[in-house]
Amino acid sequence: MNQQSNPRSRAASSLGLWAVVAVFAGCALLSPVIPGALADLVFIVPLIAFGAVHGTMRYGWRVMVVFAVITLIVSNLMENLSILTGFPFGHYHYTDHLGPKLFLVPLLIGPAYIAVGYLSWVIGTVLIGPVRKGSRLFNTVAVPAIASFVMVFWDICMDPGMATVQRNWIWEGAGGFFGVPLTNYLGWFLTVYLFLQIFALFLRHRGDATTDVTPLPASYYYQAIAMYGAVALKYPTRYLADLVGGDSGTVTDAAGHTWWTGDISETAALMSIVTMLFVTVLAALQLGQGRPALPRTDRHQEHDPAAAAH
Repeated sequence: MNQQSNPRSRAASSLGLWAVVAVFAGCALLSPVIPGALADLVFIVPLIAFGAVHGTMRYGWRVMVVFAVITLIVSNLMENLSILTGFPFGHYHYTDHLGPKLFLVPLLIGPAYIAVGYLSWVIGTVLIGPVRKGSRLFNTVAVPAIASFVMVFWDICMDPGMATVQRNWIWEGAGGFFGVPLTNYLGWFLTVYLFLQIFALFLRHRGDATTDVTPLPASYYYQAIAMYGAVALKYPTRYLADLVGGDSGTVTDAAGHTWWTGDISETAALMSIVTMLFVTVLAALQLGQGRPALPRTDRHQEHDPAAAAH
């Protein structure tokens, strides 16, 4: 079964997911006052819990395990490869701020790829359409491509602060975007596209014929959209806290360039609005108009049986 067959259990899961969204959004708004190590856990644990429950309701737990395994292997391989060779992200290394490592990459990095990668995947399916056994080649390629852009939007907001200010990782040659090079974002797109494309091919060729066909309420898709939007809230909140508290100074990257931390947080806030929050609104509007055809229990599907076609 792709989701829980008991209506009461399904309703309880839905309420639980909305509660996770609300708690996570609250934590995002409070992120400026949460200590660093705790902030990492407050960020990743609700995202992983949300993705596990939400994804299982749509795809079943076996498919979600496949998604997690593909994501962990590809992301860890590409990160370690780049640390050793400079491809695909550029030359960088992780400090010890994020805790224990798997080879050269902190253990927290893999779950972050899984959690936000899953949300990006859902938004990709909302914007383009579902990928399942026998889907069109267009959907199979377009959904990973769009979802990869959605994932990179997050890194555009996140990387300068995490690297240049907090020094969780160091760009050895630095770069023009507050110490972060262009190659980082190209590498992110390639890495995310690879694991999402592999997952899409799995669904198209190896997935069960019943995967992602059971109708779900529109609110189910809004939950993932809202969760992604909540991730974006962290950056305007941080900027406002810095603005009110006057907490701004200078940092120097590995190449010796000096940056104002206030400029970094303001740019992150701006980018989160015009990228992450923009795609959040776009996906919500697309879903509200009933496009594309998703397995939904709403008036669009009830009155248009052909809407279930893919």
